[in-house]
Amino acid sequence: MGSTLRERVRRSVVERLPIDTAEQECITQFLELFDGLADPFDQTADPVHVTGSAIVTGPRGVVLLRHKRLGLWLQPGGHVDPGETPWAGALREAREETGLEVVFPTVDDEGVAPLVHVDVHPGGRGHTHLDLRYLVDGGDADPSPPEGESQEIAWFDWSAAIERAGDDRLSALLANLAGGTAGAA
Repeated sequence: MGSTLRERVRRSVVERLPIDTAEQECITQFLELFDGLADPFDQTADPVHVTGSAIVTGPRGVVLLRHKRLGLWLQPGGHVDPGETPWAGALREAREETGLEVVFPTVDDEGVAPLVHVDVHPGGRGHTHLDLRYLVDGGDADPSPPEGESQEIAWFDWSAAIERAGDDRLSALLANLAGGTAGAA
């Protein structure tokens, strides 16, 4: 799966049409860093590694949570587990951090969800996260994160989520999604 996964992820990033210049810069940086990594999916192999995030949407809007360490309102996401794809990691992280039964609204013939955003940002402990973001359907239940996860989590209507997001690139992504079909979910 390693080289096939690597090729699939690289292709999805290369084919991604950025929403703005900030995402274009992240795509360029992602590819430069990704291509230099022996194992881009292993957080222990290098401080630079791929992560997966989920933009959780539904009839109630968008789910955001206050990141426990950063104190910012962000999307759920995190490290990719060994043997896991970034899209599967995004789905798992969304389930773990929200307590919702999230699903991908669409997947391709190979079961891969479409990439909706690429972001490169500092992670904790001197790490750099090559974050791949995927859209997930969170239904309309109330979030119920387990103990140990951020308890500051809620549905926000699209305009409130755009305003509340603690990162300019996340705000831009949400604004872009709100203007398209995802905002009508």
